Amino acid sequence: QVQLVESGGGLVQAGGSLRLSCAASGRTFSTYLMGWFRQAPEKEREFVAGISWNSRLTSYKDSVKGRFTISRDNTKNTVYLQMNSLKPEDTAIYFCAARPSTNVFTRRDDYPYWGQGTQVTVSS
Repeated sequence: QVQLVESGGGLVQAGGSLRLSCAASGRTFSTYLMGWFRQAPEKEREFVAGISWNSRLTSYKDSVKGRFTISRDNTKNTVYLQMNSLKPEDTAIYFCAARPSTNVFTRRDDYPYWGQGTQVTVSS
């Protein structure tokens, strides 16, 4: 079992940056695949980025490639999402998710553990 708490969301102008953090409880964090998802109003929750337990594998949604970077610090039980060049269409609630796995998965149903989410709003 792992509990996840996101932070770092907020209001930013288009072109700006934010860094989201997700703090995880539990001694097995270092063995978990970690992912970031987002959900805009009246839209499905979608995969944004994922990182394997040892940071060797990452995956990104096409529309965020080159702008977002996922990373993790297993000594701090924390995963990050650095978001640069933000656009209004990035506005959503961002969720951290975890799965005990050595691979990277991109489907929502592949992740059994979820945080409560943090709001990101990008103004034009």
